[in-house]
Amino acid sequence: MPPQPTAHPPMTVPLFDENNSDAPAVAMEYKVHVDPGREECYFQFVQKGATIYVSFQVLRGGDGMAGFAIRNPAGQLVHPYQWKPASEFQEVSPTGGYYGVCVDNQFSRFAAKLVNLYITTFRYDQWEKFTQELRDIDVSAENCTNILMGVDKRIQNILQMQQLGRGKEARDYNLLLDNEFYVQYWSMAQCVVVITCFIVQVYFVKKLFDSKNERRGRI
Repeated sequence: MPPQPTAHPPMTVPLFDENNSDAPAVAMEYKVHVDPGREECYFQFVQKGATIYVSFQVLRGGDGMAGFAIRNPAGQLVHPYQWKPASEFQEVSPTGGYYGVCVDNQFSRFAAKLVNLYITTFRYDQWEKFTQELRDIDVSAENCTNILMGVDKRIQNILQMQQLGRGKEARDYNLLLDNEFYVQYWSMAQCVVVITCFIVQVYFVKKLFDSKNERRGRI
């Protein structure tokens, strides 16, 4: 029977303020430490019509999995809780507002988790404003704008792939460190066992010869 989650209140942290959201694209990457039996939530403001992309990956700790869920500004669960080592989410926000990103470790009572969290928001409508400004001065740059939008989309895809690669690299490195500690620990334990066996054997052999010498002396 799986352990029941503890009743700790989730930790909530705002990531990006709506007053500073004029940039067409924002990218953020965090390494989050989640204590056992805890749930931590982070809130990201997304402009109306903007695209939000979230990537989640457990780097180390316990079974290498954690819960991950996302709620839209209306409080609806758009990405249900799933106990997985990694997950992704992408959506175009129809209304805008604060998205809640929650990392859940309540089913792990003893093992803390190190989680890599990558969040981007980008707005393609900024390119349309740029096109309109060019039209006002009788300059047609529709083809150029389409090319720039295509380049921007490809850059976002490249950034997402790079982030996934960095997350896998960090996870492999942590696994290598854990394996190194495991090998060193058991190697030292085996050395102690061998030395102990050697000392015990020498002791009993010496006792055996001492017993024979005592018998000969009595005779």
